[in-house]
Amino acid sequence: MPRKGDGMVGHVLQGDPDIPLILRPSARARRITLRVSQVDGRVTVTLPRGVPEREALAFAAEKERWIRKHLSGRAMQVDMVPGARLPLAGQEVTLAQGDGRSVRLEGATLLVPGPQDAMGRRVAGYLKARARDVLAGASDHYAARLGQPYTGLSLRDTRSRSGSCSTSGRLMYSRRLLLAAQPVQHRVSCASVWGPSEMNHSPRFWAEVERIHGAYADPRQWLRRHGAGLHRYSFGD
Repeated sequence: MPRKGDGMVGHVLQGDPDIPLILRPSARARRITLRVSQVDGRVTVTLPRGVPEREALAFAAEKERWIRKHLSGRAMQVDMVPGARLPLAGQEVTLAQGDGRSVRLEGATLLVPGPQDAMGRRVAGYLKARARDVLAGASDHYAARLGQPYTGLSLRDTRSRSGSCSTSGRLMYSRRLLLAAQPVQHRVSCASVWGPSEMNHSPRFWAEVERIHGAYADPRQWLRRHGAGLHRYSFGD
């Protein structure tokens, strides 16, 4: 369900299956445009203000084949249920019902106690706590090497940036970064810590990242190709 402010809801492109549409009026738009999110599959039709809704819906109907093609190419959503698999620091683990009070990793199995309908929330909490420890450690490492202290660290479920740093030196990471392999985590940490010194991410910026972190091209390419796919894991939050 679109969040408040995302646009007008309640429109559907009928078919098998029906496709919910978000109509988004925009004062900047000069023509009707269509976007299928590769992160969550939302179909958004942006239309100039003053253009009737029926024109936007007709445009979407004309592009139905294109929309369905792009939706079919998306990776399937993975819900947190027993037997589900997800990457953890780049290594695949399988969810299973656990006992006790805490989520724990045993080999390649992530044991999650409690009722099944709470499994997603429990896994999300585990990932957030573990991500804070892992990314704080990486951030401390690069802050010391770069001589660039930071003022704080927060985790969010961001859809675009994996990591960033404000001008005040506060780091922000995507909690889903924990799903990526360690070289990707460290590349993002290094770039984020160094960010305030080179806010425009110039060649000099990336040269310094490479000097401290080592070759960054492969982790950077991995994020470009697979970063959006980390959002197919649904935690029910």
